[in-house]
Amino acid sequence: MDKYELKKRTKLFAHRCVKFASSLPKNKLGSHIEGQLMRCATSVAVNYRAVLLAHSTPAFAAKLSVVLEESDECDFWVEFALDEGLTTPEMAHPLMKEAKELTAIFIASRKTIQTR
Repeated sequence: MDKYELKKRTKLFAHRCVKFASSLPKNKLGSHIEGQLMRCATSVAVNYRAVLLAHSTPAFAAKLSVVLEESDECDFWVEFALDEGLTTPEMAHPLMKEAKELTAIFIASRKTIQTR
């Protein structure tokens, strides 16, 4: 997968997470998870765009680390919503799978940069 495909993939992931978050119950916990998930999912997409514009290897690695942390946080919030009974496995598992795949991609990219 090239950087432009990954750029599209992170944006699609953000859209999917926003839709999922918006479907959560409108109670205190649902609203909290909704906000947290929307923040970290959109951060994955926007910070990956920043990775592509990095002016140096250290800047690239730093931004990539942010993207990595945010994609892992998305997995946490979706899993937490599932644990709390706010969603179904059918809704949560595809997002959790994508969050894990993106996290693995960003971990591999960071390892590649660190070995240079």
